Amino acid sequence: MKKEILYQEIARTIACQIKKGVWKAGEKLPSLRTISNENGVSLNTAIQAYYELEKDGFIISRPKSGYIVNYKPIRLSVPATTQPSVKPESKEVVDLIADVYSSLEIGDKSITRFSLGMPEDILLPIAKLNKELIRAMQALPGNGTRYDETQGNMRLRKSIARFTYSWKGNLTEDDIVTTAGVTNAVALALSVITKVGDTIAVESPVYFGMLQLANSMGLRILELPTNPVTGIDPDALKKVLPQIKACLLISNFNNPLGSCMPDEHKRVVVDMLAGYDIPLIEDDLYGDLFFGNSRPKPCKAFDKKGLVLWCGAVSKTLAPGYRVGWIAPGKFKHAIIRQKNIHLISTPALNQEAVANFMENDRYENHLRKLRQELYANSIHFAHSIMDYFPENTKIVTPQGGFMLWVELDKQIDTTELYYRAMQRKISIAPGRMFTLQEQYTNCMRLSYGQRWTPLLEERLKQLGDIIKNHFN
Repeated sequence: MKKEILYQEIARTIACQIKKGVWKAGEKLPSLRTISNENGVSLNTAIQAYYELEKDGFIISRPKSGYIVNYKPIRLSVPATTQPSVKPESKEVVDLIADVYSSLEIGDKSITRFSLGMPEDILLPIAKLNKELIRAMQALPGNGTRYDETQGNMRLRKSIARFTYSWKGNLTEDDIVTTAGVTNAVALALSVITKVGDTIAVESPVYFGMLQLANSMGLRILELPTNPVTGIDPDALKKVLPQIKACLLISNFNNPLGSCMPDEHKRVVVDMLAGYDIPLIEDDLYGDLFFGNSRPKPCKAFDKKGLVLWCGAVSKTLAPGYRVGWIAPGKFKHAIIRQKNIHLISTPALNQEAVANFMENDRYENHLRKLRQELYANSIHFAHSIMDYFPENTKIVTPQGGFMLWVELDKQIDTTELYYRAMQRKISIAPGRMFTLQEQYTNCMRLSYGQRWTPLLEERLKQLGDIIKNHFN
């Protein structure tokens, strides 16, 4: 058995004991040498096992005292299934979105950006990607200055197709079209399958960028009840099928709610839509950032008629600024390629080639494994800090993956006002009202834990909790 497997197995066993109360908070764990002797492993393997436990928030190291259990069960309630209006609405909060965006663009490094919708630079393999850009420049015709073929870089499409093995996908490079990020993929899909005045169904809450995009295309948006754990309510979708032209879902680790549809729900939704010949645009941007044992399947895995347009990107896992995305459009492939040719001609050759290089030789999967571990540990740290510093009636959705945390506060608390108060302390949040076209979620907010955990982040969460307690009584 490999050392990596051994230390993970030891860490999992101890973590399980801590969760069951065999080891309680404040108790001292056996020494590293004891763990080494009892398990018949090297001291280095024992150190790695304890490092895993420390990183995941189960234990802490104290000088001269050894390793102490630090685990606290999360005792916060989960928000209820959302209940948006059944009528399409289009009340964007343009100014609020612009203000939150501006707080992300300011060069002031003293701002703690819990509103940041991407991983922090330190979590990304930037130096390695820089080398791949140089390799790409040397390998491509014209050093990367020429147009690529409209369907996209062949090597990249092959790599994406190979990665679908993780959800038993049977896609080939010919099924995939590259795009300038996932929003561009969704825009291409909407432009092919809808026209001005059509109604589309979405989750509620949903990423504000998708709301803005659909609104800009003259589409009517129907927000559907969504469970914070299991995602969209299939029965609610069934009732509106005669009204809609398309459905748009973030099926795995929804932004901002964090929900993940169970396989059976995905199967039901895909079959239900297929029965009415309604296309499903699936934004699977966060699917690779799972905290469980395996990657959740996308809805595309249950597609029998080519009606699911599966969209993805490396924007949240590898390189946000590269704008490398893709779409597997099923029966709409040729229409998507025509639209891409009209709007883009081609996608940037250098960035695609660099990402294709990085995806080879297991480097991307190794990076994802480390990123998932760090994000999972962050999610625990955030949940514990919110439990410690926020009011007792706070509710959160414990993440199953991704890096977004949905927080529901007391009804009297307006998170738009909270945003402006927090910005006075150099803390940026994403108010819940940004993620709907209706007057709802005004007491909710999205926090991103895509930053490396530090004592400063904990202090900022404490300050945020203090603002909530002191100014909204």
